[in-house]
Amino acid sequence: MSDAHGHLLPPGKYFHDDLSVGAHFRTGRITVTEAHIVAFAGLSGDFFDVHMDDDFARAQGFPGRIAHGLMGLCMVDGLKNRSDVQLQAVASLGWTEWSFKAPILPGDSIGATITVEEMRLTSAGDRGVVHLGFDVRNQNDVTVQAGRNALLMRRDNKE
Repeated sequence: MSDAHGHLLPPGKYFHDDLSVGAHFRTGRITVTEAHIVAFAGLSGDFFDVHMDDDFARAQGFPGRIAHGLMGLCMVDGLKNRSDVQLQAVASLGWTEWSFKAPILPGDSIGATITVEEMRLTSAGDRGVVHLGFDVRNQNDVTVQAGRNALLMRRDNKE
């Protein structure tokens, strides 16, 4: 199955060699709650007022408190890992070019389209590196975050 952006991956397990540039999938969604924001503040130690105080956030031009940007990244990584498309990764190699395009508010439902943007084999050739592009959107189809993640992946199921 394809669409305007390339090959849409059906549910299943995918090793490096099963993927191609342009292949993509959509994650499920998660609704961000105030409890998520408070828990992330406690975990990260980031109690900045824009995340904890509705009046302060409104004074900054937001409709109320907003989620931590890094919390959004963490949540979308969790959505990727719980997706019906299971990438057979060894480890994340890093996140780059990540940007916060619009605030994530309590009550927003976020999900991502994840696209294979680059692929290569490691110097030893026994594993692959895949660069994934993320387009994170809320329930109103507004892009709230976008960026890239590099994954070290297994080449086949013999490892």
